[in-house]
Amino acid sequence: MTRQRVEPSVIAVERGPSRRRSRGPLAAVATIVLLLTLLPLARPLIGQPYNYVLQIGMVGLMWIALASSWNIIGGFAGYISLGHNVFYGIGGYASGLLLLYFDWSPLLTWPIAGLLAVICGFLVGLVTLRTRGPAFIISTVALLLMVALLFDNWEFVGASNGLSLPLPPFSIETVKIPFYYAMLLIAVGSVYLSYRVAHSKFGLALRAIAQDETKAEVGGIDTRKMKVTAFSISAFFVGAAGAVWGYSLTYLRPAIFFSIAIAAEMVLMAIIGGRGTVAGPVVGAILLVTLNEISVSQFGSTELNIVVTGVIMLVVLLFFPMGVVGTLRERGKLPSILDWD
Repeated sequence: MTRQRVEPSVIAVERGPSRRRSRGPLAAVATIVLLLTLLPLARPLIGQPYNYVLQIGMVGLMWIALASSWNIIGGFAGYISLGHNVFYGIGGYASGLLLLYFDWSPLLTWPIAGLLAVICGFLVGLVTLRTRGPAFIISTVALLLMVALLFDNWEFVGASNGLSLPLPPFSIETVKIPFYYAMLLIAVGSVYLSYRVAHSKFGLALRAIAQDETKAEVGGIDTRKMKVTAFSISAFFVGAAGAVWGYSLTYLRPAIFFSIAIAAEMVLMAIIGGRGTVAGPVVGAILLVTLNEISVSQFGSTELNIVVTGVIMLVVLLFFPMGVVGTLRERGKLPSILDWD
């Protein structure tokens, strides 16, 4: 059997338009990142709710990082993990302990927390990714429960009482700014990583696994290696976000990090925005954080707030069954600013 030869000129012609089209969305994204970078400088324009705006911005950026990171294994590879916040907690506790015992600020050590999360993700992936489908989901839930039980009874990390961290050395007027910038860097890094994965041979292999893992194996893809790698790298920015978030709270407790509700939020944000797309988790995170803040402001932190948020999410999924980005792309109505794939 002869293999058809593809001329380099043909490849250049095919790639040229797509690259030209991608410049518009990337330029818009760069503009948005620039505006977010300048936001802390807009204190005179924002006025009294300045710290509140930065806090909401930091929370939104954190969820963008979490959802985009989860999307690498849960969206591109199709393996639904409900235990990814294990790495969130590992990052938080790792940087918190470095602060307590060595006086190293988590605002500087979050890359170390991320690397530790990657190592843990590799070890966990070697075990859990031997399973598929519902068995994998159950294994990640079991992992989360075991880690939560461990930290609840581990005296070195304060057990269920948790650890109190030193207060950040910033004034009340500026205390939110370093955390905001750290989380912005982490969010941009996570989205960029997702973009690079989506536009690589590695990402193509993950999509093949998500569509039909057996056929991918027959086609020569080392599926086990690809899955473990995806699981590992998806943990980096989750651990990094946990490090910054834990320090911003100045208090670490297992309940803060190891609640299954946090994992569910990651999954929901990716699904609502468009699982398996680059822009989807970003859109989903922005939607859910915004809806939650509006709901809390109207109904307070009560069960009614949870009901309202749940109803809104259900309506979104009914009208956008493939997520906002996925459905709009399917209908040919996706704005170019969100066309990152």
